Amino acid sequence: MRILVTGGAGFIGSHLCERLLNEGHNVVCMDNLYTGREENLQTFLGNPRFKFIRHDVQEPILMEVDLIYHLACPASPVHYQANPIYTIKTAFLGTLNVLELAKRLGVPVLLASTSEVYGDPIVHPQVEDYWGNVNPVGVRSCYDEGKRAAETLAMDYRRYYGVDSRIVRIFNTYGPRIDPRDGRVVSAFIVQALQDQPLTIYGDGRQTRSFCYVDDVVEGIKRVAAAREYPGPVNLGNPVELTVADLAAAVLAMTGSRSYVVHQPLPKDDPVRRRPDISRAKVIFGWEPKVSLEEGLRRTIVFIRQILADRGPVREQ
Repeated sequence: MRILVTGGAGFIGSHLCERLLNEGHNVVCMDNLYTGREENLQTFLGNPRFKFIRHDVQEPILMEVDLIYHLACPASPVHYQANPIYTIKTAFLGTLNVLELAKRLGVPVLLASTSEVYGDPIVHPQVEDYWGNVNPVGVRSCYDEGKRAAETLAMDYRRYYGVDSRIVRIFNTYGPRIDPRDGRVVSAFIVQALQDQPLTIYGDGRQTRSFCYVDDVVEGIKRVAAAREYPGPVNLGNPVELTVADLAAAVLAMTGSRSYVVHQPLPKDDPVRRRPDISRAKVIFGWEPKVSLEEGLRRTIVFIRQILADRGPVREQ
């Protein structure tokens, strides 16, 4: 097939492009490089079945494809809070333009949504039927509410126009090609540990997260996109829950760092607990994570260590 991946130069998007190319598809990667990076595409940029188009998804799209994966949107707090108006416009207008293209072509479209639609959840673990606990006027709402609006568009285009839309809600993801400067907790801890800087824990460290390796997430995305009978939403994440303090301890042990932990106040509206219920993904799509946290962290540490060797120190945002 000829497949469009919006946000294809991003962390998850580049892995998806590579996987699709390895399976023999023709891939059109569309990205404006706001947070995506061309270096993520270097290993396959010369592939004759790969085409990179620099384009902002906020602008209308015209092309011929057989399937669309819509991943374009700033996804880390550092990036989406830097320009909140741009973020919510990307989430809404970008999704609107992608759905219009899918409607015109009559092709399936998969929307990459996020666990942030659950906000600071009262229900734990989070199931897809839970409507969430989101602050609509907070500092994170540009992303949280932007993605909730994107999901609304995807389902209304499905109901009203018959567009074959599907939704996945992606939980914390990590692995090679993650941006060392994006402020996510895994990359931040590894960078700080490798540079022998204090590991910054916001709050008391007892807040929990669940971390899924990028290859597992890409496999889940592909399975949902391939199954026409179920539109989702579908949680994609690792149900193994651990505290942020435990993650810091694991990173320190695996890097052999001399760093220590410091505590800062918890950011506004930061979720206290986060863990997906993946029963729907397991039962309907036969999907569950395969890569252990230890192995995933090992691969990510190798990647970031090389980045630091090539580029020099990473300074905090």
